Amino acid sequence: MITKHKLAKRIKKMREDRELSQEDLAIRLGVPRPSISHLESGQRDISSIELAKLANIFEISVDDLLSPDLEEKECRDMNKGQKMPKFNKKKFKEVLLYILDSCGAKANVGETVLYKLLYFSDFNYYELFEDYLTGAAYRKISYGPAPCDFQEIVGEMIEEGDLKKVVADYYGKPQKKYLPLVDADINVWNWSAREKEVIDKVIERFSSMDATTISEYSHDDIPWEVTKDKEIIDYDTVFYRKPPFSVRAYPEE
Repeated sequence: MITKHKLAKRIKKMREDRELSQEDLAIRLGVPRPSISHLESGQRDISSIELAKLANIFEISVDDLLSPDLEEKECRDMNKGQKMPKFNKKKFKEVLLYILDSCGAKANVGETVLYKLLYFSDFNYYELFEDYLTGAAYRKISYGPAPCDFQEIVGEMIEEGDLKKVVADYYGKPQKKYLPLVDADINVWNWSAREKEVIDKVIERFSSMDATTISEYSHDDIPWEVTKDKEIIDYDTVFYRKPPFSVRAYPEE
């Protein structure tokens, strides 16, 4: 059976994946907004009726909502027959630190923009060299590609003292930002010139876009376009890209 703490984290992640605010979820669940905050922090128990309502909102069964290995099950179910890369978590962390060190201080670079910078770094590298940069899995959600393991990884990095999470105000809306507390260790993952060049070009091209602009842009990229909602994006779909997305057939100027 899932622990209370893990269930709280899962509910929060599912809400955020569906771009629901705590107020949105509270209205659908029929409870005051503070109840959602207490629920997601593990300070409040959840009733069987509320569990059934949440399962309906998230479009899964109650058994799956309470399953201790839901994330692994989802990954297996959605990737049957799909070639999956080996994920290099340590390298992903260093790429994230490098991106944050390069542009994380920009006012527009919140969590959504970070998702896209990581996505374009991984997928552009694969298109150019038919090899994986980090091998991270990305899921198709409504506001563009999102790295599946992001929340778990940043949680580890915060606990390890590598990152600090803050909530800033961006044009009147709360924005999740991550501040690097250590430098990316390029020696750990044998940084090559071509890896750095791909990431630098992504940062140069996209890091000034706000969340709405970069999300809408990513919707026209073939890998996102041909993938079904909530499913994992196949890296091999980059070879069907059209300009201006293709970095091999149509190099960026």
